[in-house]
Amino acid sequence: MFDVIPAVDIQRGRAVRLFEGDPERETVYFEAPIDAARHWAGLGAAWLHVVDLDAALGRSNNAELIRGLAAGVGARVELGGGVRSVESAAEWLEHVERVVLGTVAIYEPEVVEALVAEFGAERVAVSIDAREGLVAVHGWSEVTDVEATDLAGRVAGLGVRHLIYTDIARDGTLRGVDEAPVARMRGAFPHRLVAGGGVATDADLELFERLGLDGAVVGRALYEGGITYPRSA
Repeated sequence: MFDVIPAVDIQRGRAVRLFEGDPERETVYFEAPIDAARHWAGLGAAWLHVVDLDAALGRSNNAELIRGLAAGVGARVELGGGVRSVESAAEWLEHVERVVLGTVAIYEPEVVEALVAEFGAERVAVSIDAREGLVAVHGWSEVTDVEATDLAGRVAGLGVRHLIYTDIARDGTLRGVDEAPVARMRGAFPHRLVAGGGVATDADLELFERLGLDGAVVGRALYEGGITYPRSA
């Protein structure tokens, strides 16, 4: 089954989408993120992909707000943004169904391995965010020299079975999906793979399905009606 997972990105206490990951180019869709969460849950979303953009950038966090969101909706929540230690992940797993690890997967892979061992592969995901094939970290503010496909292979070796791939050059742009890097990622990671970045219409979701992906994280195209949710059978 192919899953469409609504994104709820939180910056300065509001539900937003960024253009190409730039925190200064935001569009606010809901003043209260819990209203965004309730909107998608009310339409039948089983999962919500929540990202604390402020925590990802290391400038503040929206922890209290996110805890209330997770407790206040019927959908399950996977949370990313600033989760960089076993301790913080364990604390969040008391409130959300799954944590999403980013920067730590490069610099402290032992944290990823420890969390998978302690909590199980269903509750831990890794997010690989890339620009021109290279992994970006620290809230996408820094591009490394690490190939996205190489990192995918590494985290699979750590026991990771859920991977989220984002093409940040297209994220929030509605330009459509760039097929080639997604296909390469599908070849590099043999387990559950979800992607985002550039999704504009159902044709992009159909492309993901043809490539053998398991789902898509979608933001702007859902909020602005380019994709109807839920999708028709």
